[in-house]
Parts: sequence; structure tokens; C-alpha cells
Amino acid sequence: MRIISLLALLFITSNAISQTWSDDVAQIVYDKCTKCHHTGGVGPFPLMSYAEASPMAAAMAASISTDEMPPWPPNNDYQQYVHDRSLTASEKTTILDWITSGTPEGTPGNTPPPPVYTGASLLGNGDLEVQIPTYMSKATTSDDYVCFAVPSGLTANRTVRAIEIIPGNPGIVHHALIYVDPNGNNITDTVGGDCGGPNSLTTELMMGYTPGSSPMVLPSVSPLKMGMDMQANSQILFAMHYPEGSYGEYDSTKVIFHFYPPGETGIRQVATARLLENWTFSLPPNQETAVSDIYPNAGGFLADYSLISVFPHMHLLGKRMEVYGILPTLDTLKLIDIPKWDFEWQDFYFYKNLQKAEIGTVLHADAVFDNTASNPSNPSSPPITVGAGLNTTDEMMLAFMHYMTYLPGDENYNMDSLLNLSTVSIMEESQEEGLFTAYPNPFSHGINIYSPKLKSGDQLSVFVYDMHGKKITELISNTTLSSSELLLEWDGNNSKGESVPSGMYYISVNRNGEMSNHRVVKQK
Repeated sequence: MRIISLLALLFITSNAISQTWSDDVAQIVYDKCTKCHHTGGVGPFPLMSYAEASPMAAAMAASISTDEMPPWPPNNDYQQYVHDRSLTASEKTTILDWITSGTPEGTPGNTPPPPVYTGASLLGNGDLEVQIPTYMSKATTSDDYVCFAVPSGLTANRTVRAIEIIPGNPGIVHHALIYVDPNGNNITDTVGGDCGGPNSLTTELMMGYTPGSSPMVLPSVSPLKMGMDMQANSQILFAMHYPEGSYGEYDSTKVIFHFYPPGETGIRQVATARLLENWTFSLPPNQETAVSDIYPNAGGFLADYSLISVFPHMHLLGKRMEVYGILPTLDTLKLIDIPKWDFEWQDFYFYKNLQKAEIGTVLHADAVFDNTASNPSNPSSPPITVGAGLNTTDEMMLAFMHYMTYLPGDENYNMDSLLNLSTVSIMEESQEEGLFTAYPNPFSHGINIYSPKLKSGDQLSVFVYDMHGKKITELISNTTLSSSELLLEWDGNNSKGESVPSGMYYISVNRNGEMSNHRVVKQK
């Protein structure tokens, strides 16, 4: 029935407005899909061009119609987060109308220049790089979960201001969780394929990687400097997930830490903790079971805190989870709602604005587990009693959070801009001469984009993207040139006229359907 319905969607004439790839669909796919679906990405096929996207129309329609893709588990009506990947109702309609109309391309010269994915580090070499040994995935008909305990080699305590996880093989790294173990209690476990995390409760999660995720960059310039402590002689634990079907492929994922200079002052300490956790539950077979936890167990917070992010965590039997706070006024502090849990898509979700948990606040986590035969993710057939534990076939009910002591005005910070890395952390890469020259680069107030290599009659579009693939502004769009030379200026503002933060950006160009790009750096 699903196949018949899908064929009807694709081939039966409808009253839908005819959309084209070039004019309507490409930019949506760039913004919401290509972080995973590009050559070398973890998506099973690229969607960077019309030639790549149009043959995949059926798969796109099925995934979009069921909200399976793009993967974005949080309920956006509950809370707002940085780097939202979800499609709006209008975007879904546009893509589905395009598919229903037979996937017309439109005019190739009208296609927006695409974002740029290099597969290399976005933040530069950093101060400490830790890498797992080369590992061959054992995932044949089931996923492979393995852990690597690697000495950091750190000889003195340092404060972290940014972390970037770089998968050695982006096509098979489904997720990577990075923990810091100050006591060296963990061991490498690659035997059973079911190591879901640390075997020591003193090991702290710092960051996670999932396809399409961004480096974790904490604000590091006044008026807001945040940092996370890493102890000397710490061990770094990698909890890796390789998906079914990746057997025989190799990976050597690494993590790069960026530290503040020794003696840096004014840093506000960020903590990561399992503020909510329940280790005493039991899930009987053939039923759904509710599990909850509160923090603190008695009274409420003894001080005001700013909550920066939340990372809810369950395993294969998870069905839904909600995390919230009850304020002293009895109002609800909404933190995250995952109405349809999916073990394969987990992440730290950073709030667009810091959330204030004032004195007396009590945090709550309410979860439901489905230990029935109708749960397709249930690892046991027939279902068996499952308890809390560290293996994937056990269960967990946790909520990690990044947080810090509250200061007046914290809730007014815009984390979308503050999470961008300052230019002191970005190492400019040399580039081969291309279609355009950009100068001065780096720039502070404006940058000139010049080319003497064009032809009269060329059709040209020049867009600006940030390093996460988000479109910043359009400098020109579908313009027919009357000269062989062109000089443009980008003032460093976005399409709303707002100055963009310091950081790395890509000038992306479409000339007569041919794509190219140039990397530029904006200074403070």
C-alpha cells in the first residue's frame, strides 16, 4: 500500500503549484539536508545538485511525508534550539509539490550556489588532538558499538573553549560521544559490539558528534567567556557507533581540543553533569513503563543557574522523554520534549537563549519505555525484563546538561551568534587562485570580491554561507553580466542588515551552472 501511495504521489497529476529545483527547492535542500547528504557525508546518497536529487525523489517524498527526515527529534513548539534542522510546513509543501510535478529542474543558471563541505577541520589544529587507532567496523546485520580509552597526554590542567570531533570516515560514523575520565578507569572495548558508554560513573560527557552537527564552540570573548576544565593526565573515552552494513570499512575518528591560554582570566566555568538519572528501574516484558527522576531530590536549587544545553539519553526501548523544571512560582521551565524517541539520533541541544533555573527550581525528567514485541527496536524476541545498565541492550534514563552559575543578563545572550568561534581561533588556509579574488582577507568591515575572468552574457549568482552551511546573504542572484570584469563588496552583514559574528565564511558562486567557492575570514 505504501508503494502504491508513493507512486500516486509521484505520477498522478495534481493541482499543486509547479515548483522547480533551481528557483524553489535547491536552497531548502542546501539548508536542511546537505550537511549529511553530500559526497563523503554519512547520508546514503548526495543531494548537492539536481542530477543527484531528482533520482532520489521517491525516497525524499517518503521520508519528508513521515517526518523521518531531516532528523530533528525535539518538539519545536516546546523550546527553541541552535542549528535547527527541521523543515517548516512551507518548506515541506514546496519540496513535495516539486516531486508531485515531476521534479522539473528549471533554468540551471538560476540554481543558488551551494554550501561548501571540505571534510576537514573547521576550527584549525587546536591545542590537543586525540585519535582512536584505525578500526574496522564489524557491523554486518546489526550495529557496532565500541569504546576506545585513549590517554590524553595532557601534562597540566587546562580550560577548554572549543571541541571539534572529526570522523575519520564520515560515511560510517553514526555518532561519537566524547568523555573525559580524570582517573583512567575505563578500558577499550571492541569485542562484543555493545559498548554504549563508560564503565565508570566518574567519567564525564563533554560533547557528542552526530551527522550534520557542528563543533562545540563556547563564547570566548568579552562580555561572555565560558570554559570547561580538563585535568592533567586525563583519559579520553570515545564511544563510537557504526551502523549496520558498514562491515569492512575503516575509521580513525579524532577529537581536537582548543584551550584558553594558561592564566586567562574572566572565564565562567561550564559544568557537564547527569543532573537527572534513574538507575533503579525495571522494565517488565510486554508492556510500556513510565520512569521519572527529579533533581535535587529534596528542596530545590540552592543558587541561580544558567542552563546552556540538554542531552536526553535512552537506549532502544525508549519511546518518549520530556525534561522540564518547576520554578518556585510553579511555572514550568521547558527544556526539551522528544515525543518520538529514536536511539539513532541523539545530540546536545543548545538553547537559543540561556535558560534561567532560579533558586528553588526542581528539575524533572519523565520518560516512557516500550518493552513490547511491537517495538521494532526491541533487541529481544520475545521481550525480556530489562534493567538499567551501561550496555546498549540494557536501558538508561539520563539527561546531561551544560550549565553555569547565573549572572544577571544571561538570558538575554543570543547563543546563535555567541557560539561562533572568534577569529583568534581560526587559522586561515591558503587557497589556489580561483575565479574570484577576495581582499582584504581576513577583513573587518567589508571585503571586495573581484574577477577579471568573466564574459559578457555570463549568468551569475554569488551567495555567502557560514561554516555550518547556513545562507547568510545573496550578493547577486541570476544576474546577466554586460562586462568581463566584476567587483562586488560584502559589508559583513546578513540579509537583514545585521553584522555577522567573527568567523569563517564561504563565498559560493554559480556561473552559468558551474559552481565554485572562496573562503574568507571576518575579524572583530
